[in-house]
Amino acid sequence: MESEIFIDDMLPEDWEEVRKIYCEGIATGNATFQKEVPSWGEWDNSHTPECRIVARSKGEILGWAALSPVSNRCVYAGVAEVSVYVSQISEGKGIGSFLLKSLIEKSEDNGFWTLQSGIFPENVSSLKIHYKNGFREVGRRERIGEMDGMWRDTILLERRSKAIGTY
Repeated sequence: MESEIFIDDMLPEDWEEVRKIYCEGIATGNATFQKEVPSWGEWDNSHTPECRIVARSKGEILGWAALSPVSNRCVYAGVAEVSVYVSQISEGKGIGSFLLKSLIEKSEDNGFWTLQSGIFPENVSSLKIHYKNGFREVGRRERIGEMDGMWRDTILLERRSKAIGTY
């Protein structure tokens, strides 16, 4: 798989394909609390520029991953939230895990020591790829947000770097 699919930096001109994949994730009801994809400007301002990647094959984007800072306080400068989205036609081919592994490497190259994810318990495939890539469950956030008239839980996962932020 990795020989025909490669990881690349996400470029502003990738936004339309990234946006389409994000819309597919929103439509599942199990990827995010978001109901609409933000504009490029909003998305660009809320995601770490050095840690945005896409999986490409034959000129197409099959998925994307990015980091968002968890806080603007300097003490949390090395802590970020993970987003990983894979196109519906590419599901089940290992692309999500490939993206997450690559994002972890990029995060460490950029000084991040803790990555976290809040995942709906129903999103079993996302939970699996996170566990496979060294994340552990640190808690369950019960009724953390309302979506379509229902309160939803998220599983809070964390991955601590063995290379960054250690003494």
